[in-house]
Amino acid sequence: MTKIFVTGIKIEAEIGVHRHERGRSQPLIVDVELDAPTAGAERLADTVNYEMVVKAARAVAAEGHILLVEAFAERLARACLADPRVTRARVRVEKPLALAPDAAAAGVEITLVRG
Repeated sequence: MTKIFVTGIKIEAEIGVHRHERGRSQPLIVDVELDAPTAGAERLADTVNYEMVVKAARAVAAEGHILLVEAFAERLARACLADPRVTRARVRVEKPLALAPDAAAAGVEITLVRG
């Protein structure tokens, strides 16, 4: 099994439960780690393309306002699991402005496992 990862994805998303978060984008920092069998991979088609992870994160953000970072993380993890080779998806979403200036970020990390 191989761990495939993309870290520090910068996404602008309309996200949050508070009135002041409605109708405006704010930054998210996203890390994704995937487990997939890649033994003998010699071509891009033999593995999970990193670009798919970034495109999936942008697609989730483009769906419209999301109330919770938990929902964002789960939607992204499910999108990654759409590739049948992915057996586990760990997604960490940081919301840097959530508690500013009192904290550098707040967020969640979820793991979904196929099966």
